[in-house]
Amino acid sequence: MSEEESAQSPRNGQSNKAYWQANLRLMAWLLAIWFTVSYGCGILFVDQLNEITMGGFKLGFWFAQQGSIYVFVVLIFVYVKKMNQLDREFGVEEE
Repeated sequence: MSEEESAQSPRNGQSNKAYWQANLRLMAWLLAIWFTVSYGCGILFVDQLNEITMGGFKLGFWFAQQGSIYVFVVLIFVYVKKMNQLDREFGVEEE
């Protein structure tokens, strides 16, 4: 059986669904972290974070201006690493 035929077989449908579910779960966690950092640290908890200074700036200001961007970039790399692991686990990695 060729690769295309095996990818379309009914028993592979469960594997595809599990792969997609794992992908969505990972994205949800990463988006929740990004939301918490950008909205929570930059807006909701800004007064508490402004009690702490970092490099001469209040920490709440730093998160609102730069911290959420840095966290987003880090989350991109985490997503790539985790998706590569997920691809290997489900046998769909690129060569």
